[in-house]
Amino acid sequence: MGKRVESPSSINTFNQCKRKYYYQYIEKLPTTPSIHQVRGNIAHSTLENFYNVDISSFTAENYILKFKESIQKLFVHYWQTYQPELKKLNLNRDQEQFYFEETMLMVMNWVTHIVEDISKMMAAKNISLQEAFMLLTPVREMEYSSPEYSVRGFIDAIHHVGDDVHIIDYKTNAAFEVKNEIRLQLAIYSLLYFEKHQKMPSKVGIFFLRHKLKMLSVDEELLSLAKAEIGKIHTHTVQSEQMDHYPRHVNPLCKWSTGKCDFYDTCKPHG
Repeated sequence: MGKRVESPSSINTFNQCKRKYYYQYIEKLPTTPSIHQVRGNIAHSTLENFYNVDISSFTAENYILKFKESIQKLFVHYWQTYQPELKKLNLNRDQEQFYFEETMLMVMNWVTHIVEDISKMMAAKNISLQEAFMLLTPVREMEYSSPEYSVRGFIDAIHHVGDDVHIIDYKTNAAFEVKNEIRLQLAIYSLLYFEKHQKMPSKVGIFFLRHKLKMLSVDEELLSLAKAEIGKIHTHTVQSEQMDHYPRHVNPLCKWSTGKCDFYDTCKPHG
């Protein structure tokens, strides 16, 4: 049995509950979309395409307002684009308005930090707004795939800062914390980048859209974490695709006050 091509999401699912991994990635049972997934996609599309905005008419006097107007228009555009997905969630008007406003605040918070970075670069390098914007524009939504490790991932943003490389992922999470699953995701991105370019990124981080950017330094220990976790899942999955080989891990993520695992009714973890 050959190795499956894994991702940070599939590996984190495996670590959370092997039975959930089995249902989602082996049996491929359907999953239920959530507002958090859909609005995350909307936010990512907004931020990715922000750097395509034509700023040729922006001036030193109006650029802060213009950037904020631009991202608001982009966000509204993508919220409308995702209406078919939003309608499937059966939200009432008040619920959709709440998530619309909350997500709008996230992207506005993000652009405030970006404008600050642009302003600092203009002052430090004595360059124009357009030059600073170009220098701060990252490589976006790049897919990296490793035949050696049988893993792949999509990186939200890759910034080249002089000779350094910074890898950034965007999160709409409420908690401003780099938990183990996030650290593993960043470790895998670092390994993928290193394998392709033969150069370690100097830093990886998460821009928590409710808060701000949080960065980690990349070192051999972080790459070793990625290799170990990738190796662990491949060792397990190449042995068998039988359900009994993927035991349940009953935990609070099976069912909580406002929801339940996509496979709760199939799995019946509580009998």
